[in-house]
Amino acid sequence: MASTWIRSFLLPFTGAVLLFPQVPAVAPEMTMQYIRENYSKYEYKIPMRDGIKLFTAVYIPKEVMEGKKYPILMERTPYDCAPYGEDQFPTNLGPSPLFAREKFIFVYQDVRGRYMSEGDFTIARPQKPIKKTSQDTDESTDAYDTIDWLIKNIPGNTGKVGIWGISQPGFFATAAMIDAHPALVAVSPQAPVTDYYLGDDVYHNGAFMLAARFNMYQGFRPRGDEPTPPVPTLPFDFGTPDGYDFYLSLGTLANADERYFKNMQPYWNMNAKNPTYNDFWQARSIWKYLKDVKPAVMIVGGWYDQEDPQGLFRQFYQLKKDSPDTADMLVVGPWVHGGFSRGDGDKVGNVSFGSKTGVYYREKIEFPFFMHYLKGVENGKRPKAWVFETGVNQWRQFDQWPPKDSKPTDLYLTPNGKIAWQQSPSTPAGFDEYISDPAKPVPYIGHILMGVRYDFMTEDQRFASTRTDVLTYKTDILDHDVTVSGPITVDLKVSTSGTDSDFDVKLIDVFPAKYPDYDAKPGAPAVNARALPASTVQLGGYEELIRGEPFRGKYRKSLTTPIPFEPNKPERITFQMPDVLHTFRAGHRIMIQVQSSWFPLTDRNPQKFLEIPNAHSTDFVKATERIYWGGPDGSKIEFPVLP
Repeated sequence: MASTWIRSFLLPFTGAVLLFPQVPAVAPEMTMQYIRENYSKYEYKIPMRDGIKLFTAVYIPKEVMEGKKYPILMERTPYDCAPYGEDQFPTNLGPSPLFAREKFIFVYQDVRGRYMSEGDFTIARPQKPIKKTSQDTDESTDAYDTIDWLIKNIPGNTGKVGIWGISQPGFFATAAMIDAHPALVAVSPQAPVTDYYLGDDVYHNGAFMLAARFNMYQGFRPRGDEPTPPVPTLPFDFGTPDGYDFYLSLGTLANADERYFKNMQPYWNMNAKNPTYNDFWQARSIWKYLKDVKPAVMIVGGWYDQEDPQGLFRQFYQLKKDSPDTADMLVVGPWVHGGFSRGDGDKVGNVSFGSKTGVYYREKIEFPFFMHYLKGVENGKRPKAWVFETGVNQWRQFDQWPPKDSKPTDLYLTPNGKIAWQQSPSTPAGFDEYISDPAKPVPYIGHILMGVRYDFMTEDQRFASTRTDVLTYKTDILDHDVTVSGPITVDLKVSTSGTDSDFDVKLIDVFPAKYPDYDAKPGAPAVNARALPASTVQLGGYEELIRGEPFRGKYRKSLTTPIPFEPNKPERITFQMPDVLHTFRAGHRIMIQVQSSWFPLTDRNPQKFLEIPNAHSTDFVKATERIYWGGPDGSKIEFPVLP
């Protein structure tokens, strides 16, 4: 059986496709036998205020029979509460094996409309801020009603409840802290789905996350009208190991439904056919309701989260704005989606971090957080932000995020592929251009792979630098460390010969050619090779992706109201990339790449103004893209630099 802490990431069918690398499903010190010997299992159908009953599995320490009491730790999930049956036990309980050893009352619940729970399931169910009758339910009321029932009916509980959840379960954890039950004292949304349109799973700045969504909805299907446990099915046969070839052969988005989903996958359609930030998406923006939050909150995520990189920051900033008195903490480490919950966390792809960051998080941050708020253990003051600084590979604590000492710094794109730290009056206005061909889109990785590689956010970008449809700009060799700490703002002046185009921007750390044994620039600080990543891959000249985001040009004025480009007329595109804490070391270079496709990470733009889900194959045309530099309004990148 998949353990509780890993099963949340599995697509719910036999032979499921993992969205990240496989790791041992259980830590050596935890076994199913231990859980069976130390916990009693019960299954309930808990009634909600509107009469719908939700399937809930409860694991109670056997010491309750001796009069001991324990707090409740709960996960609400749209995946499953497996294993089903009161005589069936999982291989782990709680966020990590530390929790099962410590002893809590563990609760797992199928959310409304999923598997053994009654009702209808809705993707990221809209929040109802005004509730007039018992029929006005949402995920916050279901969490409230569940907690209320648990503390009144489960023996041996202390009256304190904590909730955690990763990815989609992170969405349900977030919902629980809105108008929270008084017994809910600690909440941890982890890699949380927060706004599917604004930079999470589905859309990034109007660009559809094609491969990940197609893969997800092959397995995540509607349940049917009646409660039923997961039904084993065969994994989807792509017929090729080459994802680039598969999705290019797919053609238009409309073909996916006809060829592969057979009009039987409403979740795909509601994602693909809502390309603007319309009422459908805005109703699901759970972060907008984080006001006057009472429980303590620990928001967790990874710098290299390939699915939900923006959600944790959006929640953190909203709490800062609308719940300034909430005891909240931001935790970010060098992890892929959910990578903090399992494995060592000592590397992502070709980049190593010199320590077991996942173990550190689970032992030093996550476990103490819940122990403090659920069991009253005094374990030190928590910072506002507990984050891992990549590049120099160290944990740092700040009393605010971004750090108060961060200073806005501009990098200007200039002729001949150069980046300047200052705008020179002598630089004349000009542009670089390239031909973007939807028939030959820029791949997001440089080798053959199906789907979305879990670690692509540290991938070497040298393959892209050699393409004629990718513009590359870089600084001179750095003579001192440069630490970027916070969100990155892209400010481009562009034009296209089409009426719509994507402009994808990547921030890259270029390693020295003789890495790590290279001669630093005269006067530069000495490089400590032991602080640098070690890898079996030759890192000399490596171009490590630090951050990258697409932008669909027709949304440059508004994500709700797209407008066409006037061919060849310069326009402004401004957007933010998710936060980073990364140090570009002395001897490295900072690189910016600009391109107009990133395939099949995102869907192809026809480069013609239209509803892309309804595009025909004949609508896809080549376009000449220009990036303007120099003059008073040339293209630039802005990020906060920490002294």
